Amino acid sequence: MPLPRNNARIARFGVFELDLSAGELRKSGVKLRLQEQPFQVLALLLERAGEVVTREELQQKLWTADTFVDFDHSLNTAINKVREALGDSASSPRYVETVARRGYRFIAPLQSPVQTDVVESAQTNGSAMPVQGEASTTSSNHSADASVLQVHPDLQVPIPRRAFTRGLFALIQLMYLIFYLTALFRLHEVQAVADSFLSVRAATFLAGTVLVTAGVGIPLRFYLMSAVGFDYRRLGETFRQIFPFVLALDQLWAAAPFLLIQEIGLGAAFAVCAALLYVPFSERTLIRMAYL
Repeated sequence: MPLPRNNARIARFGVFELDLSAGELRKSGVKLRLQEQPFQVLALLLERAGEVVTREELQQKLWTADTFVDFDHSLNTAINKVREALGDSASSPRYVETVARRGYRFIAPLQSPVQTDVVESAQTNGSAMPVQGEASTTSSNHSADASVLQVHPDLQVPIPRRAFTRGLFALIQLMYLIFYLTALFRLHEVQAVADSFLSVRAATFLAGTVLVTAGVGIPLRFYLMSAVGFDYRRLGETFRQIFPFVLALDQLWAAAPFLLIQEIGLGAAFAVCAALLYVPFSERTLIRMAYL
């Protein structure tokens, strides 16, 4: 069934929507800040999704002959702003791929395409505003679109609200922060428990390991909490890079419940340990949901 004309003004990919009528880029319904030039670059790439758009084509369509600017610098800046808004990177692109010595290509699948005439209208008029008489229709269509359940393109699960996933991630960081601080404040008790079933050298090594890893983990958790709290747009890429270290640290601390085996018993210690072994993978999933 053919789409209404207003739907042709909205291109959807993943959790993003590019609304040419309103001149807005939205992520899970939340408006993102994107300047006019990067907006037009993204609109043109979406129009030619899957194809290489050369730098010369971008210059001809978006920078007129009488515009005296450093084109290479301006285009690079516009592409970087597009990637920043999408949480993308040049080294491992999911949306905008650089084709060496040629141009750029939009590589993510589109849920709805952009019509050529609409893109040209947006390029001619800048960030196009809703046409009078269509504004209310566009608003109602967007409300209807927002109610459609969006699915993560990689995980293939419904995408919850970003505030929810970011909140869960922050709570996990707070949990680990409490672990570290409690262990440091009660380090003498950790040493005493270790002495009860380990040799003196092994017990000292264990206490030293707790001291060092907690000292490293505290600034790490503060960084992750502040990054997700301020909604750092490149957190997804950053977390992917540091995940091997986070995984090793979290797996090491997953054995901590066995230090309480005399108080909680072997079964409870084993159950808590098994749950903590999964936590770093849940952290990664939450970040992938919030920073697609």
